[in-house]
Amino acid sequence: MLMLALVSIQGLGIGAEQVAAADVENPLELTLPTEFYAVVGEKTTIGFDNIVLTKTPDDYRFNVVCNIGRTGKTSWAVTPTGEDVGKHTLRVTVADASGKTLGSAKTTLHVVAADAGVGRTIRLLIVGDSLTHATAYPNEIARLLSKRGNPAWTMLGTHKPTRAAKGVAHEGYGGWTWQRFVTKYEPNPDGTYRKRSSPFVFLGDDGKPRLDVARYFKEECGEQRPDYVLFLLGINDCFSANPEQPNDRIAGMLKQADILLAEFRRAAPKAELGICLTTPPNSRQAAFEANYKDRYSRWGWKQIQHRLVQAEIAHFGRQEDKRMFVVPTEMNLDPTAGYPANNGVHPNTAGYQQLGSSIYAWLKHRLDLADKGLKRSAK
Repeated sequence: MLMLALVSIQGLGIGAEQVAAADVENPLELTLPTEFYAVVGEKTTIGFDNIVLTKTPDDYRFNVVCNIGRTGKTSWAVTPTGEDVGKHTLRVTVADASGKTLGSAKTTLHVVAADAGVGRTIRLLIVGDSLTHATAYPNEIARLLSKRGNPAWTMLGTHKPTRAAKGVAHEGYGGWTWQRFVTKYEPNPDGTYRKRSSPFVFLGDDGKPRLDVARYFKEECGEQRPDYVLFLLGINDCFSANPEQPNDRIAGMLKQADILLAEFRRAAPKAELGICLTTPPNSRQAAFEANYKDRYSRWGWKQIQHRLVQAEIAHFGRQEDKRMFVVPTEMNLDPTAGYPANNGVHPNTAGYQQLGSSIYAWLKHRLDLADKGLKRSAK
């Protein structure tokens, strides 16, 4: 029940008011971020399996009320036109086979013009784990930003895998966590990502490792600061938690996230920090068996991931005054078509493209607001 979910979130020392409004009687823990984003001409979706906590989403009926888009069997989708630019209230209601309502929640969709941010120049930095290391979604962000109507862009970062498209760089490493980025120091690196220090950790004057993002910008980025920093982490932090009692692990992750985010805020006070919501699992239990045998199940990670998303929304939401934002990357990733049959947490090409599209839509929304602010100040 949502009542239990809210108690769980409050047990982490965070409030639940940032999670999109939902009925108390909500046994499926229907969860939406307060806002999500779309760009004219680019498809976005809400996968129903991604927003409820159940083993059997097909047993329920989902009704979406919005003045744009269409509801299908497993998702709601829209490819906005120019006429759709602006804000749209969207409400999801879920019912059982008898028609009994089991939960209802609303959110706001922001549709942005395709030319938002044109004429600007921006710098991006992406920080993440194996999903970022794969470089597919950073490549997709680069592809979308290279289309007509976008700003000139630069990606900062020291990691440039061979599969990276032209200009694509990041700080994404397989198996990494928020804590590893905060504390990892390797005195004898071997040139691989497995045996290296965090790009943000350096030896201080006292000979001890310390987190120093300003030094990272100075030594690795030629003194350049990013305009936008995206963080996509959480899987490795919490994957092995007890699915029935994940709160302590989630709370520990949030503590480490706060340390890293505070250091980025100190080193780049004007940057906008986007915290991406942890992505949903592959819908197939067989994919987890292929990866983990009987050690970890799809349902176990689904429980953890759903509670983690709730905690991320509550913890990081409504901090715009600190230039910190929730990026809703958990909805627009198809848990079946967006994954290969044999991998529980790593998407296929289509899934990575959906992930990149979600981040791109958030970036365009931020650029659109910056454009409007500039126009207002010029009057």
